[in-house]
Amino acid sequence: MKSRKSAKKENIFLEASHFLLDSKIFILFAVGLFFFSFLLGFLISPSQELLDAIKKFVEELLKQTEGMSLLQLIWFIFSNNFQVGFFSMIFGIFFGFFPFILTVANGYLVGFISLQSVSQSGIFSLWKLFPHGIFELPAIFISLGLGFRLGLFIFEKKEKSFWRLVFKSLKAFLIFVFPLLIIAAIIEASFIYFG
Repeated sequence: MKSRKSAKKENIFLEASHFLLDSKIFILFAVGLFFFSFLLGFLISPSQELLDAIKKFVEELLKQTEGMSLLQLIWFIFSNNFQVGFFSMIFGIFFGFFPFILTVANGYLVGFISLQSVSQSGIFSLWKLFPHGIFELPAIFISLGLGFRLGLFIFEKKEKSFWRLVFKSLKAFLIFVFPLLIIAAIIEASFIYFG
């Protein structure tokens, strides 16, 4: 017979799972928007101003991570991704504007960087993105999708209470997104540190 504690944990997990299933249209919208923006980044070259901004961003990122230990790298990557995921969800309350901008910007940036990687090292260079991407991308897509759902609360039919929707979103974030981001950070940091 299951203990009351384990039954409660299972119930929380099931509730969060059902909430994500109810949010699938918003999550799929985030996925579609990201890959559309990715294609734009892969096919359309940015303006010189945007190119300079991207180069500056990458250079600053490399400076920040230079000389870090493996644990420091893991924390750096995790905390950055956690902030992106968390704020894209919470700031979605402003009619989904923030997650929309974030999805388009990140999709375009990843597409453009992928193009540079392919043109310099060939198509197989993209495999390096795969190991952590299978954990990081779903985590970010869930966060963005929940942000879109919060932003479009006025059209919500299943949830009548906005704060209940916020609470359910936070619970889903902690149960699903948080562990995915930890795994992604460990894999990505290991690739950078040992590669």
